[in-house]
Amino acid sequence: MNGSILALNAGSSSLKFRLYEVHGEQFSLILRGQFDGLNSNPHLAVKEASGKEIADLDLVLEDNMREDMLERIFEIIKPYTVNNPLRAVGHRILHGGARFSAPVLLDDAIVDYLETLVPMGPLHQPANLASVKLFRKIRPELPQIACFDTAFHVNIDPRAARYPIPRQYSDKGYRRYGFHGLSYTYIAGRLREISEYLSRKRSVVAHLGSGSSLCAMRNGKAVDTTMGMTPLGGLMMGTRSGTIDPGLVLALIETEGLSPADLKHMLYYDSGLVGVSGISPDLRVLLASDDPRAAQAVELFVFSATREIAAMAASMEGMDSLVFSAGIGENSALMRTMICDRLAWMGVTLDEEANAKNAAIISAPESRIEVRIIPTDEEVILAKQTALVIGEGAHGDAAA
Repeated sequence: MNGSILALNAGSSSLKFRLYEVHGEQFSLILRGQFDGLNSNPHLAVKEASGKEIADLDLVLEDNMREDMLERIFEIIKPYTVNNPLRAVGHRILHGGARFSAPVLLDDAIVDYLETLVPMGPLHQPANLASVKLFRKIRPELPQIACFDTAFHVNIDPRAARYPIPRQYSDKGYRRYGFHGLSYTYIAGRLREISEYLSRKRSVVAHLGSGSSLCAMRNGKAVDTTMGMTPLGGLMMGTRSGTIDPGLVLALIETEGLSPADLKHMLYYDSGLVGVSGISPDLRVLLASDDPRAAQAVELFVFSATREIAAMAASMEGMDSLVFSAGIGENSALMRTMICDRLAWMGVTLDEEANAKNAAIISAPESRIEVRIIPTDEEVILAKQTALVIGEGAHGDAAA
């Protein structure tokens, strides 16, 4: 296809967008923008691919905040789509359930189905769908494509997908789905570009950010992952607890009197780094603090990450490479050092100088496990998957 694609990544407190010019299989970034602080102090920043600043301003958004943001996006991109008409919008959708293993052209029935998955992603799914509905209202003629964060994991090892609960519930779709799939799709593609041999290796990819997960990957496909039916499971995160004993949840209900709503808020918003430290969900803040609670939170994050990396290796019966990605993984040399030091028993040895420089390969020559940094790019995957659907008239594949 030829034209432009708008890639939209809507979160609970931010909205990222990118405009790509597409000619056949060539994708060129035209501009990128982001609305931040939607729950407190809204701010818009937009730059062209060259780095030229288009907007950098604080906003006053009314009750129809998201509609206002989308109208602003159309105003911003209009001059850039005169000669390359906007063909479609690609939306990051957190959860596709058991039904979708590929991007899909959205219609009323699909949107209704995705609404039923909101309980599996209460932080993200409502924001994702709000943008879809508003775009369909503002520009009903413009195709809207859903690109699912769960799709990459649909065919993980059945033993990893199944929970040990009565079959009557697993038959209804209560299983491990996994998330950050757009990021892992990009990393799998980069591994193939670097080397087909590298792509075939047993790799653990560490997507570490405010939301964190791991993916055990071989031959470019997911074998296992840390997040489960919801993005609450797995690693300790900025505000999310990660996996905890279900008995603890029961005790909080029975002994502490917490309601389901109280528990949801605590586990999604008040746990993880901010819960343990009582200071901040931001690792940068905690690493700069001399408060012992901050150090305890950081140590627990490292402990959680290394324990789960070992679990991912067990799922593949070995590990040949470790890939760091996302905000923390790409930018924090100290966190990479702390994690890799705890993996020395597996044969991980860092090249400290390469690590400090954020080099592509940060393991020492003698390291049994190769350690890499690969910056992720979820938005370009959104654009490519959207172009594929528009170009082929695809309507998504039902998962087996």
